[in-house]
Amino acid sequence: MKRKTVMAEMPQPGPNAVFTRRHDLDWLRIAAFAILIFYHVGMFFVTWGWHVKSPDANEGPELLMRLVNPWRLALLFFISGVALRFLADKIGSAAMARDRFVRIAPVIVFGMVVLVMPQTWFELRQAGAIGPDFLAFYGDYLRPNVLHGLITPTWNHLWYVVYLLVYSLLLAPFIPGLRALGESGLGRFVGGLWSSRFGPVLLLVLPVLPFIAYRLWLDPVFPTTHALIDDWANHAHRLTILLIGFWAAKSPAFWGGVRRALSLALVYAVFYGLVYAWAVARPGADWEGQEALLWAVRLGRIVYAWAVILTLLGLAQRFLSRDGSARRYLTEAIFPFYILHQTITVAAGYYIAQAGWGVWTQFLVLVSVTLAGCMIGFELIRRVAWLRPVFGLKVGGRQLAYKRNKIPQRQ
Repeated sequence: MKRKTVMAEMPQPGPNAVFTRRHDLDWLRIAAFAILIFYHVGMFFVTWGWHVKSPDANEGPELLMRLVNPWRLALLFFISGVALRFLADKIGSAAMARDRFVRIAPVIVFGMVVLVMPQTWFELRQAGAIGPDFLAFYGDYLRPNVLHGLITPTWNHLWYVVYLLVYSLLLAPFIPGLRALGESGLGRFVGGLWSSRFGPVLLLVLPVLPFIAYRLWLDPVFPTTHALIDDWANHAHRLTILLIGFWAAKSPAFWGGVRRALSLALVYAVFYGLVYAWAVARPGADWEGQEALLWAVRLGRIVYAWAVILTLLGLAQRFLSRDGSARRYLTEAIFPFYILHQTITVAAGYYIAQAGWGVWTQFLVLVSVTLAGCMIGFELIRRVAWLRPVFGLKVGGRQLAYKRNKIPQRQ
């Protein structure tokens, strides 16, 4: 059987599964990055710490962002695990490691040295920590240092790309064993669980058990830093969901189980979201001394995150398995959008904060500038050969091939 290997390629359930491109995961990946972009726009307006802040920052958007936060990045790492499996199966684990390094390392270096740097500049300018001498700041930024409390140079929002590269390189030697484990008797037993009478319940509950253990024993000891070397609880969470994607990628039983579990996952996700919204928004809400209730909410939140991912996977299979020019364009565009967006948002936010506008005007302008900047930036990037590799795109004439559907896009 000839296998086409692309990021969104997964099996159709059945004993004679044929591996074809799954446009539903393409669309989910696009949606996940789009949510991340809007989430960072929201960070300008909430009371949580961020690079620059609106003078009208308030608690209004925080409930929605709290409901999105548990699953937005987990979904991306799950899809990244699927991508890792298909790429490794096509070209081998050693070549996969080389491919990931060549594709991702230039993004990280260029991002830290050039693209992310303005975020630190605008953050320190708004805080009043530095003067307007940009060249002096840039020289300080490039020297490994702690600059007014900020580590420089830094990767900021590109931590996802850094972690993805590290995980890919670390897992490469073990991929044959990981593949064999998924196809072993244990893998077939687990697949049988998803196909059993109680499969939907088991699929909702069993995969979250390691994350509950991390929440109980690792999270209190290792707070999230995104600094790679001391981020052990975060590594446990992200690497585990990536491995779940790796093992699920070519499991017909898993994808069949997702369809069967859709209703249950959707009901739980909606139920938890409503209960959580009521709990935090009720008048006089006070969590003091209610440790049992707090832990019930925290552990229920873990199940909620996985329930949302299952729901999105199931809905995407049902409604998004279609191709078109928009999908082909956005599949290539969304990663450069992700790389560009936060610098645009931070820079625009710095000036918007000084404009004296109302909060809704600030929001509309910030969203418009961010999206327009990403679109204009991508149209430039895709046309300039030396810019393509530092934004994660291959050099060469891929566009014509995509339009003719002659070669699959690999992310």
